[in-house]
Amino acid sequence: MDDNSLKVGSNEMELVDFRILKQEDDTVYEGIYGINVSKVREIIRVPALTELPGTPEFIEGIFDLRDVVIPVVNLAKWMGIVVPEGVEANSRVIITEFNNVLIGFIVHEAKRIRRISWSDIEPATFVSGSGSIDGSKITGVTKIEGDNVLLILDLESVVQDLGLYEPDVDNAPQEIETFKGLALVLDDSATARKIVKEALIKMGFHVVEAMDGEEGLAKLEDLYSTYGEDLSDELKIIISDVEMPKMDGFHFAANVKDDPRFNKVPIVFNSSISDHFSEGRGLEAGGEAYLVKFQASSFYDEVARVVRAHMK
Repeated sequence: MDDNSLKVGSNEMELVDFRILKQEDDTVYEGIYGINVSKVREIIRVPALTELPGTPEFIEGIFDLRDVVIPVVNLAKWMGIVVPEGVEANSRVIITEFNNVLIGFIVHEAKRIRRISWSDIEPATFVSGSGSIDGSKITGVTKIEGDNVLLILDLESVVQDLGLYEPDVDNAPQEIETFKGLALVLDDSATARKIVKEALIKMGFHVVEAMDGEEGLAKLEDLYSTYGEDLSDELKIIISDVEMPKMDGFHFAANVKDDPRFNKVPIVFNSSISDHFSEGRGLEAGGEAYLVKFQASSFYDEVARVVRAHMK
């Protein structure tokens, strides 16, 4: 389950296509969802689970996977949908890892792996929801065969809502090193941008924001129009997410490093993808560091280190 064949900067991703079935009256509807392969450890049959008293019904329980205790969330129950009879026989658990946390999600079918260009993925701003799922839990949508629509589910947001993961925003150093100048932040999540922006402001930066790689490049063009050849002296650092519609962080970085106007500005990736392969891809794409969202102590330390090195 890796994407070693993906070329850094290709602006492509691989998704695990999975399905959730819903019954309304006598009709069964199939919801088509996806999750980045980089966040998938493995896909297994539903194991024997130990129930946890006092937890919501959509948390089915926990199980031991090679000496690691993993909580399991039933996505259909979390969505509050009526499930057709008999689908449990084909159900699978997708074991995910993001933000250094392992969590299992029960789905009705794991269909296939799809390779999709980020340019074909639209932001989910127009999605009001699918069934009873909150549209804010969808990070992007893309069309597949038969004019069907695949929804990229924001599992990190789901997990935060369930209280299974919280960003470490308070464990900052007692003394935060401060700088002057600009910082550019790219992230399609308004919540993530807010966390990073507040941290950078504490470090003394004036923050410019972008929602994806395309907007990030446009912001760089605007900054160059203002500062010209002095831009690399004013713009001290770029903090970029990896998974973003239209243009992902790796493709954005490849464009930045290919442009002599911008290639001196250091890039730090800040992503929920916590596998070592993605970290290597980030460095290959031109990043000076790769951070896992959001761990305050490492964020402040790494940003300060990278900016100091850039100023020499």
